[in-house]
Amino acid sequence: MRAALQLTAMGVTAVSMAGLSLCGASTALGQPAVAPVSLSGRTFVIEGDAIPGSLTGQPGNPARGRAIVADRQKGLCLLCHDGPIQEQRFRGTLAPGLAGAGARLTTGQLRLRLVDGKRLNPDTIMPSYGVPSTAARVAPALRGRPLLGLTEIEDVVAYLSTLQDPAATESP
Repeated sequence: MRAALQLTAMGVTAVSMAGLSLCGASTALGQPAVAPVSLSGRTFVIEGDAIPGSLTGQPGNPARGRAIVADRQKGLCLLCHDGPIQEQRFRGTLAPGLAGAGARLTTGQLRLRLVDGKRLNPDTIMPSYGVPSTAARVAPALRGRPLLGLTEIEDVVAYLSTLQDPAATESP
């Protein structure tokens, strides 16, 4: 069984959901769901709860990813997540900590959560960084465009993948 999902400028449109569980992670036969997704004019495959392949065809840069995570104007990650980024004094506690993220999730799982976490949890407050935003509470300058570009998402995935120790207080 297959799920055909399409991302549009207005958000996610479900075309067919035959045989999928609520989170879209598996089919009724226990096989991983495979769904195409379009971002920035390119098509990617979602398998289960992950986008297994790089969005750019290249690995991300962990140093640039760390800078995005630490930047309160760009990634906004530390508004909700605590992370091993000591130069930022005030870090969030609304969401899971980032320390150990690379040990808990595969790069593909991290990638889907950044691109469009609402596919896994429609009620999440985490923004979908790869999907054009249409939310009313988004700054007008950001409305209708993704919060991060594909290369930036790959950079953040590369950084989060380096975070293997759940007790870490500083990034590698």
